[in-house]
Amino acid sequence: METLDKFDLAILAELQNDARLTNAELAQRVGLSAAPCWRRVRALEEEGFIKGYRAEIDRQKIGLGVLAFVRLDADRNTGDVTRKLEDAIQKIPEIVSCHYISGTGTFELQVVSRDLDSFSQFARQVLINLPNVKDLHTSFSLGEVKSAGALPLGHLAKPATAKR
Repeated sequence: METLDKFDLAILAELQNDARLTNAELAQRVGLSAAPCWRRVRALEEEGFIKGYRAEIDRQKIGLGVLAFVRLDADRNTGDVTRKLEDAIQKIPEIVSCHYISGTGTFELQVVSRDLDSFSQFARQVLINLPNVKDLHTSFSLGEVKSAGALPLGHLAKPATAKR
């Protein structure tokens, strides 16, 4: 699968909105019959365009009222040391996202916690003790404007050819 056509893009858009659609519902929405739709979904999965399916859970309803953005500064940024830090971060469920960043700092973490006291304890007992951590800088979300949004797909659409 070298390029995505309008049906592939429609499938991706629909599944981002509702991954629980049956194949029949998905096929109807994108204008295909069931069998070709199913084959395209399988191909999108096999090629890695679709990485998985999951439920979006309201963190507030499960008692995780604090979302912290933690900039983590590493002491050294060498291969082995950085891999140890990455491995440690991967194992911590409270860290729901981690990105290498440019500028000041090495990583930007998104950390969830029940409340400020439990976050403070987590930061002092876990985050600061990760391998090779030099410093932490934390900002707290005061409210979500947009989260878990679907990825934009418009840039993948082929431009319409001009008629003469």
